[in-house]
Amino acid sequence: MNIDILFRIGLIAVFALSQGLVLGNIHLFNCATPLLYVYFPLLFPRNFPRWASLILCFCLGIAVDCFSNTPGLAAASLTLVGFVQPYVLELYLGREDEEHFSPSLASMGWMKFSTYSLFLTFFFCLVFFSLEAFNFFNCIQWLASVLGSFVLTMVLIIVLEMVRK
Repeated sequence: MNIDILFRIGLIAVFALSQGLVLGNIHLFNCATPLLYVYFPLLFPRNFPRWASLILCFCLGIAVDCFSNTPGLAAASLTLVGFVQPYVLELYLGREDEEHFSPSLASMGWMKFSTYSLFLTFFFCLVFFSLEAFNFFNCIQWLASVLGSFVLTMVLIIVLEMVRK
């Protein structure tokens, strides 16, 4: 088996356990929850097999769903982000960039990586909380959950990238 796939399976365990045991219990102002596991598909390199990214995102989503008792929400949202990620990454890369380019703060620069991760993280939070609410009767709570979780998750992603750098 490819070493990259094994590494990503290990990351699934780390993200699922950290979300299930620590981050899933944080609810700031009863609306903002850090959803750090969205960082997982952001790290997929250019030309990573699409089938593998979808399967890995689904597996991580199911693992998080098992811990947080949200049947299918994380799996559906994260699989959608895994599907969209290669297309969004191509928007920020040139044709001359290497084939197995791995997105990070160090390789893309502050502006490109932050807008790349801002877009995908906001997309994930929007889909996740829209599926969770499944109606818009309480728009203020929905909007507070989307924006609060988005900001909290982005702060954690930037901190992780600064440490990783």
